[in-house]
Amino acid sequence: MSLKHQMARKEIIDTGLLISHLSLVIGSWGNISVRIPNEDLVAITPSGVDYEKIKSENIPIIDLEGNLIDGDMVPSIELPLHLEIYNNRPDVLAIIHTHSTYCTAMAIARKPIPASSDDLIQIVGGNVRVSEYRLPGTLELGIEAVKALKDRNAVILANHGLIAVAKDLKEAIKITHVCEKSAHTMLLSQLIGGPIELSDEDCHYLRDFYVNQYGQR
Repeated sequence: MSLKHQMARKEIIDTGLLISHLSLVIGSWGNISVRIPNEDLVAITPSGVDYEKIKSENIPIIDLEGNLIDGDMVPSIELPLHLEIYNNRPDVLAIIHTHSTYCTAMAIARKPIPASSDDLIQIVGGNVRVSEYRLPGTLELGIEAVKALKDRNAVILANHGLIAVAKDLKEAIKITHVCEKSAHTMLLSQLIGGPIELSDEDCHYLRDFYVNQYGQR
């Protein structure tokens, strides 16, 4: 097992513990994956194992065609979903799938999170769309997710949960947080008249600012 594989597995373990402790997932639901740098391989959480119990050797290393390269457990049933995203989005280096409360509320209502707050627009690229419903663990779920992810870094899976995609797991965690907060505040805003979406022009400006100017450079 190479150092890059060890580092990817540690990242997944640390991220899994974090999203579990933050109640973005419960038990073994949800899943995490990351690309192995400079290799056509990904590391992904194993199927049906609580995040607190995952060990490094449990985490499967998979090629982009779905073949097991290393690891002593079978991968998450959502492997086809992750691989479909990686194979269609070369900019994506990490994926987190959560079943957080407010995003799942949007999922079961099949409602998008509107482009109404600056932070959501900056980190996601606009509103968070809802993909067409497909059964868990199927390639079809991945195909529909990729469609709804066009020009976005998050998608709500109908009747399921949230997918966040990013350049690394740190950014993906941030996206899950912002989406959960935005879903929560959107639902609260319904009590006082409902959210007001920003224009496409404003969304483009905010996203461009975040990508090209925000932070230390």
